[in-house]
Amino acid sequence: MTLGESLTLCFGKYAKFDGRASRSEYWWFFFFAFLAPLSAWSCYNTTVAGVVSFALLLPMFSVASRRLHDLDKNSWWLLLGAVPIANFVLVYWYCQKGTDGPNQYGT
Repeated sequence: MTLGESLTLCFGKYAKFDGRASRSEYWWFFFFAFLAPLSAWSCYNTTVAGVVSFALLLPMFSVASRRLHDLDKNSWWLLLGAVPIANFVLVYWYCQKGTDGPNQYGT
C-alpha cells in the first residue's frame, strides 16, 4: 500500500471503527498525521498546526482501532495510550503481523 492509497482509505473511513487495517495502512497514515501538523507549524503558525492536529484526531483513532482489530484485539486497548509507558505496548502491537484469514472483526 502506498501513502496515497492509505490516505484515500483512511479518510474514506475516517469515522468507521469496525473492520481491519493493515500495518502499511496504519503506518502510512501515522507518518502523514505526524508530518502534516509539523509542516503546518513550520509554514504557518501553531494555530494552524493545532487545527490540523485536531482534524486528524478522529481518523487516527479510527485507523488505530481497525489496526487493533487486525490483531484480533478489542479497541478498548487504545486506552493504554493514556499511560505513557504503556504506549510501547501499543507500538509493539502495531508492528506485529495481523491475523491470517478472518477473525472476529472481519476478513
